[in-house]
Order: sequence, then C-alpha cells, then structure tokens
Amino acid sequence: MNKRIFLLSAALLFFTQLFAQQGSPESAPAVASNQASAIKLIFPTQPGWNVIQEGKSLDFEVTATGGSGSRYNFALTQGAIEGIKFDTLGHFSWTPNFDFVDRLIKDRTVQLQFEARNDKGERVSQVVAIKVEHVNRPPQVGELKPFYVQYNTQNTYNIESAAIKDDDNDPTIIVPIVSSLPEGAKLSGQGEFTWKPSITQFNRLRSNPIVLEFYVEDQPAKARTKGQFRIEVTQQDLPPSMQLIPSKKRFSYKEDATINLKFQLHDPNGEADIASFSFLSENTTVPSNALVKNTPSQYEFIWKPGYDFVKDPKDSVTFNITFFVIDKSNKREERTVSLSIINAVNEAESDLKLFNEYRSSLVRAWDLMEQLKQAEKDLKRKYNRARKGKKGRSLTSATLGAATGISPVVIEVPATTKKITTIGGTLVMTIGTLEATEVIGRSTKDLVERLNYIIEKRNELQTKGDIFARKYALKSSRRKPEFIKDIDDFVAVLNLRGLVALELDSGWQNKNKATNDNISKTFKDFNPEI
Repeated sequence: MNKRIFLLSAALLFFTQLFAQQGSPESAPAVASNQASAIKLIFPTQPGWNVIQEGKSLDFEVTATGGSGSRYNFALTQGAIEGIKFDTLGHFSWTPNFDFVDRLIKDRTVQLQFEARNDKGERVSQVVAIKVEHVNRPPQVGELKPFYVQYNTQNTYNIESAAIKDDDNDPTIIVPIVSSLPEGAKLSGQGEFTWKPSITQFNRLRSNPIVLEFYVEDQPAKARTKGQFRIEVTQQDLPPSMQLIPSKKRFSYKEDATINLKFQLHDPNGEADIASFSFLSENTTVPSNALVKNTPSQYEFIWKPGYDFVKDPKDSVTFNITFFVIDKSNKREERTVSLSIINAVNEAESDLKLFNEYRSSLVRAWDLMEQLKQAEKDLKRKYNRARKGKKGRSLTSATLGAATGISPVVIEVPATTKKITTIGGTLVMTIGTLEATEVIGRSTKDLVERLNYIIEKRNELQTKGDIFARKYALKSSRRKPEFIKDIDDFVAVLNLRGLVALELDSGWQNKNKATNDNISKTFKDFNPEI
C-alpha cells in the first residue's frame, strides 16, 4: 500500500514540473517590436521655458527619442554665441549679461539650431528661439560735493548727474524725502535743490550742518537708491553748466544705429533761469527734433541716421555738433562733440535678399520633384500597359525576314490576347501583345531606363535639398561667402539630361502652390523665417 502511494506521489510531481515548464515565460512567443520611429528632439514643455532674464541662468536638458540606435550625441550646430554651454549629453546652460539687451529694445531673441545624432548615424535638427528680457538695475549714487548757502538769498544747488550712474543708461529723476527737507526748501525731480534760509535757520546751520537725503529713481522702472549731500554756510556763485552722458568728445556710429546722448543742465539761479537749450550741426541733415526735452533741465539727443546717410563711395562722414544752454541773463555754456557715421550694409535688406535666394532655390527643386513625381506615375502606367497589352490593337504592317504585310486583315482569337493577321492570303503570322510592343511600339527597356533615371534624380534632389535647407536654415549661415557658391551647385543639380527623351512638358504648371508648408513637407529642415 505504501509503495503505491509513493508511486502516485512521484508521478504527480513529474507531471506538475512538466506543465510548469510548458507554461513558463521563456517558452512564450516573443512579441514583435514595432519598427523604430524617426529621431525626435524633446525640449522642456512648461510655459516660458525658453524665456530668460538678463543676469539669470537658463538651464535645461535636451533629450531625443526614436531611431534605431540606443545612444545619442547632442550638438549646437548654428547660432551659438559667447557664454552658451551645450554638451554632448544634452545639457544646456547660459547666463546672458546685463548688457545683452538694450534698454530701448526691452527684449532680444536668438535662434539656436540643436542637433541629435545616434550611434547608427541617424540625426535630426531643430531651430529653437530663446527670448532674453531686459532686467532693470537700480541707479547708483556717488559722493556729492557740499552745498554752501548764503543768508537772505535764494540758494540753488544742482545734484551732479556725473555722480549718478545707471548701468542700464536709463533716465533718472530725483525724489525728495520730505521729512529730511529743511522748512521752506524744495528739491525738484531734476535734482535742483532751492532754499532761502531764515536768520534762525542760517545761524543754526553755522554750528550744525545738515545732511540732506533723497532718492534717485530710474525711469520707467521706478527703481530707487538713496543718496545724500552736506549743506553748510558759505558764499558761492556758480556759472550755468551742462553735463553730457556719456562724457566724451568723439563718437562713432554705424548707419542705422541709434545715437543717444543725455544732457543734464545746471543753473545756480534755479531751474527756472534756464532760457533755452539747443544745438548747431555742421551737417544740415541732422533734424532739430532729435533733441527731446524730458524736463526743463534734462534733455536727450536721439537720432538714427539711415543707410543712405553716407553716400557711396565714401566710407564715413564726420562732422561737429555744438550744444549750448542759455539762461535768462544770456550767459551760455557750449559743448562740442564730433560724430563719425560709418557706411554700413543694410543687414535687413541683405538678409531678405539672401532668404529669397535660399527659398527660391528650394522652390525650384520642389517644383521639379513634383513634375518628376507626375512623370513617374505616367511612365509606370505606360509600362503596365506595355506589359499587359492593349485590347483591339490593329497591326498594319510588320517586316518579318523577307515577308512584308500589305493591307493586312486582323482577326481576333477569342479568349486570347493574340491577333492573327493574314497577309496576301498566303502568309499567317501570330504576334503576342508584348512582342508587338517590342517590334512595332515603344520598347519596354526604354520605359524602364527612363523610370529608373527619374527615381534616381528624385532621390538626388531630396538628398541635396535636405542638406541645403538644413545648412542655411539660419540667416547667420546665409551671410557666409560660400552660400552663393552652394546655390550654384544646388541649382546645377536641377539640370536634367535627356529632357526631350523624358518627354517632360516645358510649359508644365504645378497645381500646388509653393507655400512654406508644402516646401517644409518635402524639405523638413526648411526654415521659413527670414
């Protein structure tokens, strides 16, 4: 009995292991993997990821998916500027300087072309725009000279603009701290401090000088910095003066560059004593409205000479401008500066011309590919007809050795693709449809050769067009000297040998319009932005 139980247990254990092996995952059929998709670059998706302020760091990771490889190498192929770091693992970092964006522009956009390549040689590129916003910095106030006042006199003190510095070159105003002002004193937004002390105030000032505090506020951001100057008793009379910012005698600018000079006017008799401020230019084309009045004591000279200011063949034009301030007593101060305007290339116009060359070359290639695509369809249809034959073909004459058919009669054989032709009533010949094509009609070999040439030409146009579209996607790359040569080389690819043999219609019109979308569908790296 025990022996039977032992045998049953052993048999049960054997079958249990057998079924377990048959149901194991190793014996399950493998699921076929999907065909590898094209490589795709992946950038951050959160809103505003490509917007950065001056002085702040922009860090992000670029990844890639798809392709048949397992490892990716990343590179920045075009548009790189100083300070940008982008390694082969896809880590991007950049901290734009505070002077990267001009205060009159507010923001600046740079275009960068990223590329990913896997270990199988597959690659993809994409142009990304990064926007850098201007960051306002508060003004700085240096040490100011003391103010010496007289009794029973309207004393006027002007805060030196040279002691006030704004790293962004923003116009600044003075904001008084009312609690620190002596009774009867006033401090204007232009930094003019006026005070006529009473006898009590004057006597107190002899023994206890005043330290007057105020704010310097830039415009239009309203950032503030506190400054101060010392008030003491003295007798001092200063002539009217002006302060030029930046304080230089000679300036050089290219055509179409904005010239921005700031003037701070000072009058010891007060702001109201300033009668006028103007300029005289040796070059009469400088407009009078270039001098802009912000306040009675603060002016800006803003002028932008156009690209036609310097006439060819001159390289530059140099002339003097004299600025002068006059008070009500006809006292005046003058400041003469020298301006040199350098002949420059109209980059916007040049970039537009280069872009039109770039786009028109790709349009010609796209148009030819569309025509070849249609010709390929026609040839395939003719080739299929030549192979299958055409029902009801009438053979009128054929030379076979020494026999020549004259006025033949064609008889169709039912349920076949053959025709029986009786010649002179004595000679009967049977010609299959395909053989008739070779003897009398067009050769199928010729159709195949033309079809192969069209396919080969389309592949060549696709390859050369992709390279050309990607290489000159950015305007900075189109400015290089080799761009024109590459256009000539690319256009040469559009020439077809045997144009007559291909039977292409010279007056062929493309039914599809050459839109940016249609061009991008054919040449994926085409950049429609100028």
